[in-house]
Amino acid sequence: MEELKNVDRRKALSTILKGGLGATALGSIGSLSAACKQTEKKESKVEEDLKEKKPILYKVGCQHGGTGRKNLEFLARYGVFNMDGGSPKFIEGVGWDLDDSMRKREACEKYGIKLDAYHLPLSSAGIEKISTPNIMLGKSPARDREIELIQQMITVASKTGVKVLNYNTIIHVILRTGDTLDTSRGNTYYRSWNLEEALTKNEGLTIAGKVDIDEMYERITYFLNRVIPVAEEYNVKLANHIADPPAPVGYRGITRWNSPDVFEGIKRFAQLYDSPSHGFNLCLGSTAEGLQEPRTEILPIIKWVGERKQIFNIHLRNIKGKYNDFQEVYPDNGDMDFGEILVALRDVGYDAMVMPDHIPRHEDPAAYLQGHAYAFGYIKALMHAIEMGYH
Repeated sequence: MEELKNVDRRKALSTILKGGLGATALGSIGSLSAACKQTEKKESKVEEDLKEKKPILYKVGCQHGGTGRKNLEFLARYGVFNMDGGSPKFIEGVGWDLDDSMRKREACEKYGIKLDAYHLPLSSAGIEKISTPNIMLGKSPARDREIELIQQMITVASKTGVKVLNYNTIIHVILRTGDTLDTSRGNTYYRSWNLEEALTKNEGLTIAGKVDIDEMYERITYFLNRVIPVAEEYNVKLANHIADPPAPVGYRGITRWNSPDVFEGIKRFAQLYDSPSHGFNLCLGSTAEGLQEPRTEILPIIKWVGERKQIFNIHLRNIKGKYNDFQEVYPDNGDMDFGEILVALRDVGYDAMVMPDHIPRHEDPAAYLQGHAYAFGYIKALMHAIEMGYH
């Protein structure tokens, strides 16, 4: 490269002399040389910046659609080669079917897709709709039998090569008050939550009655005390989803583990155990729902959890609004900047899946697929821009 630059300088000098410019031109050679050196310095600085830049270790993933042929072809078509496969077949009184789990992995492998995660039956569907309700209701001995099922599921995941199990520690279902129509985006509906509107419904207590924050954490620790040692033994990570949304203390009798201050709740939960198996399915949409200024306040949360190596999965969705009043929108028209978020995840060395979720809906029958394809492309484009240094 240096030889080529020297040749270019000699050619420039020869051209000037042959043109008959003589001494006047020779006087300008110093300026030409200085300009070349300045360009070299700039090029060197760019090269240094590129060498120092942290690589992106995470990848686009998906948690929807299952491991059937159509969904796997859809994911492969849009360059998504990592996924959360939902859950294997459940055998009453036993747990997950290992044979079914292995079939799921094999189905993914046919398309070059890696089965990275499963969902434990502690979901956001609500206590009434899950197969292990007594864990968070705190009812013994029923919860002990359910915890034994979870322990068995950890072993099945490990034998299948699945390293992350997502779960929820909630009693409330996901809280929403309705849909907000956006005519400017082709008559799209955004799932929304407004506390004042919710309070007018006077819904009363849930089947759990009143559960304060200390009772909530007692139930969480009772569960984790019995499953974390198994997860450590089988090299599986347990990823707790952020309660969606963070809500006021005692709403319908329940205080969520991350309410009313979502960051403080995350810190408290994170510090329950010093274990490589204890961390978060860090849903950034749900986290933002507990903030006053989502764009700026989300970044220190990513930094704090990420530096502790407790981010096991990312759910990436955007919102308009803030604590107790928000809408779930498209990646590009919410209050958070996904470019800033993806840079923050890169900087903490996050190395697992970034998955879109809660895609806005509209009346087209293909809305689900359209929304996910758009989100996949949006995230992949931002990743490319970050890698190329455009941020």
